[in-house]
Amino acid sequence: MGSKQIVAVLQVGGEFKTDDDGQMSYSGGEAHAMHVKNHAVAATTPDGSKRQKICASWENAITGAGQVFEGPKEFRDALHKYAIAHRFHYRFVKNDSSRVTVECTAEGCPWRIHASKSPAKKDFMIKKVFGSHTCESESVKSHRLASQKWVASVIKEKLRDSPNYRPRDIANDLQREYGLSLNYSQAWRGKSIAQKELYSSHEEACNQLPWFCQRIVETNPGSAATVEALEDSKFRFFVAFHASIQGFVHGCRPLLFLDVISVKPNKHWKLLAATSVDGEGDMFPVALSVVDDESQENWHWFLEQLKASLPVSGELTFISNGKCGLLDEVSLIFPDSYHGYHVNYFIEEFKAQLDDSWSEELKDTMVEHVKKAMYSCKVDEFNQCIELIKVESDKLAEWLLETKPEKWSDAFFKGSRLGQYTCNVPETILQWVPSRYELSVVQLVDTIRCNLMEMMYTRREYSNSWTEPLTPSTNQKIQEEMGKALTHSVVCSTGNDGNNNVFEVCDGAVNVVNIDTWDCTCRKWHVSGIPCSHAIAVFERTDHNPLDFCAKYFTTECYRLTYAMSINPIPDIVVAAPSTDPSQGAALHQSPILTRRQVGRPKEKPADPRIAIKRAVRCSRCKGYGHNKATCKVPIAA
Repeated sequence: MGSKQIVAVLQVGGEFKTDDDGQMSYSGGEAHAMHVKNHAVAATTPDGSKRQKICASWENAITGAGQVFEGPKEFRDALHKYAIAHRFHYRFVKNDSSRVTVECTAEGCPWRIHASKSPAKKDFMIKKVFGSHTCESESVKSHRLASQKWVASVIKEKLRDSPNYRPRDIANDLQREYGLSLNYSQAWRGKSIAQKELYSSHEEACNQLPWFCQRIVETNPGSAATVEALEDSKFRFFVAFHASIQGFVHGCRPLLFLDVISVKPNKHWKLLAATSVDGEGDMFPVALSVVDDESQENWHWFLEQLKASLPVSGELTFISNGKCGLLDEVSLIFPDSYHGYHVNYFIEEFKAQLDDSWSEELKDTMVEHVKKAMYSCKVDEFNQCIELIKVESDKLAEWLLETKPEKWSDAFFKGSRLGQYTCNVPETILQWVPSRYELSVVQLVDTIRCNLMEMMYTRREYSNSWTEPLTPSTNQKIQEEMGKALTHSVVCSTGNDGNNNVFEVCDGAVNVVNIDTWDCTCRKWHVSGIPCSHAIAVFERTDHNPLDFCAKYFTTECYRLTYAMSINPIPDIVVAAPSTDPSQGAALHQSPILTRRQVGRPKEKPADPRIAIKRAVRCSRCKGYGHNKATCKVPIAA
């Protein structure tokens, strides 16, 4: 039988037709031609019908401008499926977290697509699609469409059910189901990646992490470290070092920020963190957890471990984004605590309510009104900001009031933030963790531990040079308030109980200051923990020292207590090896930490410039230093 060539034209939304001569085509709209041999036409074979069905579901993965995705990763995944279904290659012109631009690699093909993050919302949207495909798929090398990670993602579930899934069978299945031609090594590498994703994390949880928890407790007595193995090769790990716990209890303000951190190389793990702040307003990590995903169940477990690790819970203030049931879980496990929204998260949520009909200038104005409402200490100041927003949009003002202002505005918040609204722990930890290669959980946690150890030592040494009773940043704030107090007038006013420590302070408005209760009707003293300008004006008249009226968390003594203890090093890795004899238990042996080998040739680490000795270059002709024979300028003797 001859190798008669026919033409199949594939197109989204087209109609498959066969004429009297056996020619097959797609009709309707823009065509993407594919020349194939008669015996290779997928639609004429039983296996081809399955391939046609799978690829047909991907033909509409990209529909055109205006299509919305959750993020750039989801867009890239859809684009990859679309390329497989339509059988063309592409290259990234721009590819980052905010924009992705792709073009067809075929010579002369004008097809190009651009997607970016929507300014009003967090969604990732296709903005433009240029041209149409003029390339022919007969020149497409289909194996280039199947990256190792993509192969791993496709076969992972089947590999879970059939651990003996052979690379040759993988290649045959991908050829039959997707029309992709893979060689043995490509299928083997895809299987290797899938196996590591399925089994390596669980293996580490069962073998390395229990030992690591034990070593943490042994080397840092009083620390809390635990690992819990779950179903489906999942686990949860929690650690809170004794130095961090004691520093939080004795030196930090009773404030904890709850954050989730996505470590770039370790995309299948999430870090849950509880972080406080010291007297200088710098972040102070208290506890950390490694989980497979951010969920209400994992947050519940993390908060339970956190409560068990703290010697006393007391009245704590938690700040978070409120997602994944955090509002309910915090009030359940810490019933006497207060809970507020993270400022940056709330502002982003507000910006999402501003659609494209708002001008950029008006958007900025609305955001400024919201910020003033957040930092307003008095109810009437808050109401003024809401009225300004209401002038532009009743809907926005109503949305703000429905979001429970007691969770985000100082005018109603009952917790103790003491002027701290943000915490940069995600950015700091991401700087600590290498972004070029993936770490095991043990390496990841130990890398963070080493940086914590260095951070605590550096800040402790830095504070030893302080001579003032308050921290430097607090001293600066006091000086600023003293400058404002120079324009205030103070009148002594006897209270109803005959108390002479109540004063009226005029600065265009009348504010009442009570020295005994550390209170001013402007409420700034109460909100920040630092005397306001009205209180300082009273101190100047009564010869009181303003430094004696600051919250203790801003004193140098408390700062030094925060960093009084050190995190101890953990010796060389020793893990428990499973023994074949149950009576002998587990034997300890030296074992390297499991790591994932990166693609390509391993990069050599540069020598340390502090200890590297550079060999001097010596000329073989004149025996001089600093040049070689080729660049020697000494004339050759006759």
